[in-house]
Amino acid sequence: MIIVISGFLPLFAIVSMFPALPSIIGHFQDNPKARELVPLMVSAPGLTIAFLAPFAGFFVDRFGRLPLLLWGTFFYGIFGVAPFFLDSLTLMFVSRLLLGACEAAILTVVNTLIGDYWEDEGRRDWLFLQGIAGPVLGAVTIWVAGPATELRWNGMFLIYGVAFVIFILMKKFLFEPESHAALRNGEAGSAKTENETSSSLNSPFPAKSMTQVGLLTLFGSALYYVFIISGGLVFNEIGITEPSRISDISAIPALFIIVGALVFRILSTQDNTVQLGSFLLVLCTGLTIIGLAKSVPVLVLGLVIQQTGAGMTVVTLIAWTQTKLPYQHRGRGMGIWTACFFFGQFSSPWLVARLENLTGTVQGAFVVSGVIGLAVAAMMFLTHVKNAIQRRELA
Repeated sequence: MIIVISGFLPLFAIVSMFPALPSIIGHFQDNPKARELVPLMVSAPGLTIAFLAPFAGFFVDRFGRLPLLLWGTFFYGIFGVAPFFLDSLTLMFVSRLLLGACEAAILTVVNTLIGDYWEDEGRRDWLFLQGIAGPVLGAVTIWVAGPATELRWNGMFLIYGVAFVIFILMKKFLFEPESHAALRNGEAGSAKTENETSSSLNSPFPAKSMTQVGLLTLFGSALYYVFIISGGLVFNEIGITEPSRISDISAIPALFIIVGALVFRILSTQDNTVQLGSFLLVLCTGLTIIGLAKSVPVLVLGLVIQQTGAGMTVVTLIAWTQTKLPYQHRGRGMGIWTACFFFGQFSSPWLVARLENLTGTVQGAFVVSGVIGLAVAAMMFLTHVKNAIQRRELA
């Protein structure tokens, strides 16, 4: 359960700021670049992760999982709380970049440990549980962050102090996987571990597979964060400006991430193209409806569908990536996945801003993003049909 909760910390860094985005922009209204810089500040950790996660993966494979996880979580709390005491957009931006370094360590290690602690079936079960826990934690975070922002424009940053509690739990209960000790010492504790160790030591890094994983993860992540980062601006375009009202409208649809996690578990035994196409289909249908919404009921409908797709996105991409990696390369592989996912996070508001300039509204940017994603989903399903026909002909 500590692994499940820890995996939420990097997403927590974004979700907690969702209701606060308009207030932070308003606080820095004298800065002419605040409209673009504040959303980038929200996603700034993604830039640091994009650069540092591959290095984190190298250290994880070389020196073990827990040391990096513990230090990353402790300093996550330090840099997460820091903006509460700052009144400079530049310093806040720096603190968010440093937070990203901690997130690179946390996410890389957590996703690596999911592969270490459990086999394929167990991974699917625990990713499903992570998918259920995520929306509950996310809804609670949004529910707390809205009122905290109304009390003070940067009040929600105090919520990051929860990382110190998680750090204590990690230190007390988590353990280094046996396989790492076997690889490090050149010995194994069981016949099964010995066979796995020998296989891992002789296997080359799956560069071709990880290139495919990286490209699709980058694309999926950029779409995944379109609403998480820029959704508050859509509310403003529709006429909803109060942070607490944004929180109230968003909290219930956020629970539909649980439905997405359930859909992932149902589809987890299907072909990868079906799983990947499905999450893109649901996620991007929701984005398109949000972009077309002119009233709250239609907006909520789009939110429900988009959040269902969001519940499928991360777990589908992680499960797919885990199938490509043997133990010896798991840390580096998940480091690459993490880098691509959070480069998508950082690039998402920039892309939305460019599409907004092109279409004239944030909602227009949502529509374009959704249509592009639906086109890629169609390609996935066509690939599945083509592969099925080829298998039938060979049989």
